[in-house]
Amino acid sequence: MSKVVVTAKITAFIFLVVLFIKLNVNNSAYYYTPKGLSRRLGLKIRDPIFDPLVAELEQKPKEKKNNNNSSERSRKKEDDKYFDNDGRLKTTLRLMVLFPILDVAPKDGFIEYKELKVWNTQQTIDRLHYRTWKEMEFRDKDGDGAISFSEYFPQFTNEDIERNETSHGEAGFWMKQFRNADADRNGTLNLYEFRDFMHPEDSRNENIQRWLLREKIRQMDVNNDHKLNRLEFSNGAYNIYKTYLEYETQGGNIPTPFEAFAKLDFDGDEFLGVEELKPILQYLCPGELSYAKVYTTYLIREADDNKDGKLSLDEILNHESIFYDTVYDNGRNEDVFHEEL
Repeated sequence: MSKVVVTAKITAFIFLVVLFIKLNVNNSAYYYTPKGLSRRLGLKIRDPIFDPLVAELEQKPKEKKNNNNSSERSRKKEDDKYFDNDGRLKTTLRLMVLFPILDVAPKDGFIEYKELKVWNTQQTIDRLHYRTWKEMEFRDKDGDGAISFSEYFPQFTNEDIERNETSHGEAGFWMKQFRNADADRNGTLNLYEFRDFMHPEDSRNENIQRWLLREKIRQMDVNNDHKLNRLEFSNGAYNIYKTYLEYETQGGNIPTPFEAFAKLDFDGDEFLGVEELKPILQYLCPGELSYAKVYTTYLIREADDNKDGKLSLDEILNHESIFYDTVYDNGRNEDVFHEEL
């Protein structure tokens, strides 16, 4: 299958999944510039990366390396065997190496959805952790291993903070989210709290989840009563929810707006508040972990030639381009991961 066709299919797929999603983020300081598929769709998340070697090589040019370090030279030699003389990743070899690593539960010569999901999820977690660590390293001016509000937002004066203006983007707005992330209430964010702050859609912090849902309600709340009536739900949240369900179920068993609203409205007051929208949080506020789940479903469906719900090594090798599309597509040069090693 040609690279153009593969790219077109991936773009069409992702477009259907995120058609109604709009990440309303104005603070570009802690969101990375979208690249590749994400850039084309206006989605401010990175492309999914199947192979940790690719992710590592993407990170290496950003870090200073000691050329005299023997272990680093040894690691470079190990990495080099996966590249040809033109700097292109030997994807077939790499897939053959990775296959037995993924095939673990059970180890039966096939990769099932749950195995691939665990793998893609772990790669996503590793990238989130790495990017948070790099941002902390840059922002932590006093070197205490934590981020204060003033270290992350030096543009806000004490007067701005005291004024506590809570409209979007103001000091009070960000201070509220900063305090949500500060789980131990010590006034600063450690690495894990800072990751929650930087990547709220992927956080398990309930205060942050409520903050996200309040923001989502605000975007859809036409009459400004801080909750959604049936019409507001149908015109906004339901469309996002339906789009994901259509893909997950391949078009089957999709509830109507009335059915979905009734199921969520557990107190029966004909309105949906923050707590009632929690069951569909992952659809309304999808993060990179949600994206990894969707990407897993896509890979299985595209490579599963005999439609048995799992992947053999032959099936993966027959569709290797979809596993490594982020390396060779999206306007990026193949050598970007290799040229500075």
